[in-house]
Formats: sequence, C-alpha cells, structure tokens
Amino acid sequence: MTGTRTPTSARVGPLVRRAAVAEAAMWRSLYLWARRRPLPLGPGDEPFGYLGVVKPILGIFIALSVVEIPIFDLIVTHVVPWRPARWIVLGLGVWGVLWMLGLWAGMTIHPHVVGDRGLRVRVNSGIDIWIPWTDVEALRKRHRSLPSSRSVQIEQEGDRRVLHLSVGSQTSIDVLLRRPTTFDLPTGRSAPMDELRLYADDPDGLLRSARGTPAGDTARH
Repeated sequence: MTGTRTPTSARVGPLVRRAAVAEAAMWRSLYLWARRRPLPLGPGDEPFGYLGVVKPILGIFIALSVVEIPIFDLIVTHVVPWRPARWIVLGLGVWGVLWMLGLWAGMTIHPHVVGDRGLRVRVNSGIDIWIPWTDVEALRKRHRSLPSSRSVQIEQEGDRRVLHLSVGSQTSIDVLLRRPTTFDLPTGRSAPMDELRLYADDPDGLLRSARGTPAGDTARH
C-alpha cells in the first residue's frame, strides 16, 4: 500500500503548494492594487499591459458573480433548513468575486517592462522572466491564436523549441533568442528554448520602446 500512496502524494503535494502560493499571491495583488501603489519602475523602464484581451470576459464574470450572491443567498435561505449553509454559500460567493478581482489586480500590477538592459516578461504574479538584450536576436510583432487556453505552452517547431506565454489564448510578440535559454516557470526550470512568444496589448509600442537596443535594432514586423 505504501507503494501506491507515495506516487499520489508526490503528485498532489506540488499541486497543493502551487495552489497555496497562487492564493497568497492573489490576496497580495488585491491588497497592492487597492492601495494604488505606483509600479516599482527603474529609470528608462516602460510598462506594457496585457489585461485588455481578457478584460471584457473577466468583467462579465465579475459582474455575474456579484449578481449571483444575493440570488443564491435567497434560494439557500428558503430551501435549505440548515442555517450554516447560508453563510457557507455566501462566503464562497464573496471569495469567488474577490478571487477574480485578485486575478484582475495581479495582471494590472505585473506588466511587461521594457528597460535599457532587457525585457521583463510577466504573466500575473506566477511568471516573471528577465531576458537581457544581449540574449535577444530580434523582436517581431505577430498575432497568434493558440488552440489551448493554458498560459504556458511549449511547442516544437522543427528543430526549434518555442515557449508560449499566452493571455486569452493569444500572443502578439515573438522574442527570437540568440542561443537556447532556460526559464523559471511555475512547474520548474524549462528545457532550453529557442524562442519566447508573449502577449502585449500594445505590441507596436513595445517594439518602439525597444528600438535603440541590440534587439530593437533588428526588430522586424
């Protein structure tokens, strides 16, 4: 029996830890967003958001969840005789709204950043990748729609390995790397990647901001 339980525990443990880290990050993002603290940017840094592509659908979900709270409260109060059920359902409803607001906040306060020394690529608080310009061969604008909604996707294109960091199943900037490079991801260190693709609401602005850098000088649209 020990042999059957150990693999399960090995799989469940990391999932629980990642869920706990994500939950803590959500509450921290919500707190910082509510405090309206300015982004910690250095001289010459320029932020680029990526919330726009999912803002409409996320806003709809938040609005619907707010409306559902009193509806479910009314139903549970008149249908379920067990009084604590009302507070449990109410608590879950409020938590769901706060969780989605935290997702919104995390994407707002963790933008991509173009600086003098490199490009900082983010997806909420879970992905934070720094790429020096000396490691970048070129930046290209190209919109892509991906078949999966996962924010982290790895694809093999011939002899090249590509890392997609998508938002709303989309990417809009290709980062061609000078050499295979590994990145820290929520699941651990990646295999060496030849290219990274990310989404930015303003890809033209990001490319303009990168001009004058080793990568920006060779950027192609």
